[in-house]
Amino acid sequence: MLDIRFLRNNLDEVGERLAVKGFSFDRSKFETLDAERKRADIETQSLQAERKQAAKKIGAMVQQGIPVDEAKADVNASLKKIDQSLDVLKQKAHDADAAMQAFLLGLPNLPDADVPTGTDESDNREVLRWGEIPQFDFQVQDHVDIGEQLAGLDFARAAAITGARFAVLQGPVARLHRALAQFMLDQHTQVHGYTEVNVPLIVNSSSLTGTGQLPKFAEDLFALQGDNDFFLVPTAEVPVTNLVREQIIDAGQLPLRFVAHTACFRSEAGSHGRDTRGLIRQHQFEKVELVQIVRPQDSGQALEELTGHAEAILQQLGLAYRKVILCGGDLGFGSRKTYDLEVWLPGQDTYREISSCSNFGDFQARRMQARWRNPETQKPESLHTVNGSGLAVGRTLVALLENYQRADGSVAVPQALQPYMGGADSLPAANS
Repeated sequence: MLDIRFLRNNLDEVGERLAVKGFSFDRSKFETLDAERKRADIETQSLQAERKQAAKKIGAMVQQGIPVDEAKADVNASLKKIDQSLDVLKQKAHDADAAMQAFLLGLPNLPDADVPTGTDESDNREVLRWGEIPQFDFQVQDHVDIGEQLAGLDFARAAAITGARFAVLQGPVARLHRALAQFMLDQHTQVHGYTEVNVPLIVNSSSLTGTGQLPKFAEDLFALQGDNDFFLVPTAEVPVTNLVREQIIDAGQLPLRFVAHTACFRSEAGSHGRDTRGLIRQHQFEKVELVQIVRPQDSGQALEELTGHAEAILQQLGLAYRKVILCGGDLGFGSRKTYDLEVWLPGQDTYREISSCSNFGDFQARRMQARWRNPETQKPESLHTVNGSGLAVGRTLVALLENYQRADGSVAVPQALQPYMGGADSLPAANS
């Protein structure tokens, strides 16, 4: 959520910066809502002052010779009328405030100054490439065909159990998937200094509003039926970032670095017809998520650091990738700056996103009321939040199967993962 005081004082700048994201800022609506809210507050305060003065009139009336009972009756009649007017004004003020809150919740975050202009992913700017794209002397297969040869991927049975965009992993492929998650967690906790957390996979709407998934992206969520206000998590970013919701963190505790491995659930409402084959876009998938909670002056560097931690996983696995900075038109709703890491997939002969790392500034913190106490002012101020995948486990599995495939149908296991695979250096084809 944007700071309303900043909005009031920088309406031209806000409009210009939101236009970089392709968002049209309704300045007139903001000014109208702000004026209505101020007017309701002023009128309420005026009536409250009038009520205080009316309550004091009984003594003066008695001194003028008016009987006490008559004075009380007269004043109480006036107070009743004022209270009735106050009830109307309080509701008016409440409605005006609710309208302003709804308006603010619908505003995207402002992009950083170094975010490139552009309308879609074709305008994203490449920052670097790492690794050599593998060359094969045989017909390259995609992960679906490889997984079937390994007897490790079964989409038909998953469809029978649930429906489209689900998968059953089994045997060595399931073990490799588990190994990847364990390897990532160990690297991030033992090398990169994150604290591992195990969080709920079910969250309430307040948590989703806090991180920006609600109200804008409701159609992408799986809501649970019943009396409770519950949703399945679309990403561990939601429960992990909400660990600091409605708190004031001592400066000495910062930065906070959390890592969590969870299942994630998304309806993929806007992706009909896209990536229908394989594991790339599933309703249920797993991620290892990185979250940093930092002081405002540190969030820019935290984004670079966190992105580097995700890159380190790709490098240790020997997977070629590229790093791009998203243009304004492709930048997420709550992000002020985002790097995408795109891994090379031989089966598609292209790079595909495997991690998205973003600096949200104080956008999420304002929605969550997550603050820190600045030791210089001794006053609470909004924190900054940074997060990213380190990495998406299923997509990393896809990359391994395709980049380490062999002509005989087997798949080599990178050295970094072999200790997690009981020392195995390959996954054998099912018919070998």
